[in-house]
Amino acid sequence: MATIINLPQVEGEINRISHLPKGSSITPEKLREELEKLVNLTIKEVNRQKNLSTPQKSLTLPQLKEAIYKHFKVKNTDELRKSDRFDMAIDGMDKLKLNFSKKETWKIFYRKWIGILPEEQNQEGYGCINGIDIFKYNRPWQIFGLDGKTATKEDLKKAYRQLSKIYHPDNQETGDRKIFERLEKMSNSLIMGISQNGR
Repeated sequence: MATIINLPQVEGEINRISHLPKGSSITPEKLREELEKLVNLTIKEVNRQKNLSTPQKSLTLPQLKEAIYKHFKVKNTDELRKSDRFDMAIDGMDKLKLNFSKKETWKIFYRKWIGILPEEQNQEGYGCINGIDIFKYNRPWQIFGLDGKTATKEDLKKAYRQLSKIYHPDNQETGDRKIFERLEKMSNSLIMGISQNGR
């Protein structure tokens, strides 16, 4: 069964490498480097797509708590509540709605500071792009299918344009204003960060 590669960066690399001008001054070493990069991106995407069908176990409440304790370098919930670092981290969150006895509160913390919950990896459905629910997670590099350490402003703009063609509200078939606005906000934030870092 053939695997369909659906990653803007892989498609972009294939397109770029296949359209090198004749008589290009690219060296065999540089071409080899570019092809290795393309192969690595492709392998990463194939592995991600294989994992789509693998059901993930949900973390238990003690496991969620342990991950949060470790992140904030505390031993228990009492220490966590007294932690200045934690207090600063939850600034802006509605503290009255944070019920430390509920698993959902700990899931919110996990999503915010640790990463993607195992049972929420490779999600599909409304608001899910590259396996991530864009309304639950702020993981823009993953959503755009880019590596935050190496992506350039042009890579980001290209990935954003590809997604915006799909989700722009003027697209009558697949357009969605909420998704488009979220993508636009993420893109602007990343572009500002890239500009400040001089990439």
